[in-house]
Amino acid sequence: MDQTRYKREAEFHDAVFAEDGRKSTAKFYSITHSSSKAFYRDYLASHCAGKRVLEYGCGADSHSVRIAADGGNVTSIDLSPVAVAINRDGVRTEGGGSASFSIMNAELLAFADSSFDLVCGNGILHHLNLESAYSELARVLKPGGSAIFLEPLGHNPLINLYRKLTPALRTPDEHPLMAVDLAQAQDHFAGTDITYFHLTALAAVPFAGKKGFNTMVSALESFDQTLFRNARWLRKHAWAIAMVLSRPRKKTAEQATEAARRVSSAVRS
Repeated sequence: MDQTRYKREAEFHDAVFAEDGRKSTAKFYSITHSSSKAFYRDYLASHCAGKRVLEYGCGADSHSVRIAADGGNVTSIDLSPVAVAINRDGVRTEGGGSASFSIMNAELLAFADSSFDLVCGNGILHHLNLESAYSELARVLKPGGSAIFLEPLGHNPLINLYRKLTPALRTPDEHPLMAVDLAQAQDHFAGTDITYFHLTALAAVPFAGKKGFNTMVSALESFDQTLFRNARWLRKHAWAIAMVLSRPRKKTAEQATEAARRVSSAVRS
């Protein structure tokens, strides 16, 4: 079953990346640049210098060049061969310093325990089996390290209606995160810090590219943060979160042995 899912995910994203199949969603993501994505970029810039960084599911628009420019030694992985090829070409064009790319299953990482100081990912966890993903992330992250992810939430009924009406934009395996998924992270990380983004700011989407759009987005994002501070029940209806994980809970010796066996099998295959 898992192999079928992996194949389906790889083929879907190969096609999307090869054909730039997400152009229709660009207007939605235009509201994120000064808020959630800025939060993500700033966190990476302030934590990657001199560190070994794993970009977990790089997609076709890897942050590796920026991370390398900020002093990080970055390894980027993705299940999609097309994504990896696009990023390798980009690094050759732009110059990526200490950046490398590998085709790899995010649920079965071919890295030793405690290999990375920082792990980052944008829109990757909601494609994965979270128990496998959280377990592997906790395993490869150093005890003093941290991981940051930008992920969509799955509680807002209007956003869910849009998802239902546009099934071709996503795979059947995607599962925007729910409250239970965020709580599950605590089984693997003693530190979980979540910042919520984009609620009323979505009202600016129809005005993308028009005069005053950036001002509108800025005002609505500021209003959203006020809402999330003062009406905590609204947080789950946000479109997206930034989740920072730290203090990984390491596996028992028996669990670690089994993980090592699985990694060894992955490397050989």
